[in-house]
Amino acid sequence: MRFRAIVIILFFVACGGGVASAQKYFAPLEAGISMGGSQYFGDLNDHYGFKTIHPAGGVYARQRINSYIALKASAMYTQVGYDDKYNKDPFEKERNLNFKSDIAEVALQAEFNFFAFISGDKLHRFTPYLTGGIGAFYYNPYTTYQGHTYYLRPLGTEGQNAGQGGRKYSDVSACFPIGVGMKWWLKGGVNLSFEVVDRLTATDYLDDVSSTYVGINSFKPGSVAAALQDRSTENGNSATALGRPGKQRGNTSSYDQYALAVVSISFNFTTYKCPHANDFDDDLRVH
Repeated sequence: MRFRAIVIILFFVACGGGVASAQKYFAPLEAGISMGGSQYFGDLNDHYGFKTIHPAGGVYARQRINSYIALKASAMYTQVGYDDKYNKDPFEKERNLNFKSDIAEVALQAEFNFFAFISGDKLHRFTPYLTGGIGAFYYNPYTTYQGHTYYLRPLGTEGQNAGQGGRKYSDVSACFPIGVGMKWWLKGGVNLSFEVVDRLTATDYLDDVSSTYVGINSFKPGSVAAALQDRSTENGNSATALGRPGKQRGNTSSYDQYALAVVSISFNFTTYKCPHANDFDDDLRVH
């Protein structure tokens, strides 16, 4: 056993520096691309429907701390949206609101593998994992009215511009990715993964809907803002306007979310020349 240990130590030295070489083997930097889809959940989709899945894509870099833990920095782009016409609830159908928004996100996530994962090692070929982190994203909800596109935030549809309702909201918000995935290597240095990660956000205005109607008298008569704050009478949806002051428009009890399901492929920058230290540890324990 002592002879085996001496051989192992000499082998690491020959590879170029013991622990440093072992780190090089199991903690490479890798870069990749992700493609998939996204779905929004919030005031217009509080029953978790999947009627408006949009394409999503991005790039990322991953640094493995060891064979169980990795850090990932990513930049993603997608679009989200929803329409009350997809809802079954009578109030939501009558409300008749809709929106779309581009999403540009940057995030930092930690990944926690269930099994040791080492690209190129047949004994550690795949693993499920948990992931969580923090990020920031840009959003700017808009809608179409009489054939024209209008951004909703400047209009203050819940009375923000009239000093009523909630305060003006920013077009940048924090998000907190949390989800699960599976990763495996196709060949040494080429890795494939699939993950489903929900983004809990720090805003309730991703969809421009949050609290209550403030009433049409809070808006300039005949303005686009007056028309878009309450769309219940469009297309004969309602005989009388729904948006009376103080009446529920959204749900302030929870913030909006969007989820991404993506397939990713990545390439390691590090070449493997030295075995993994844990492999030798396993040998020492067995013999």
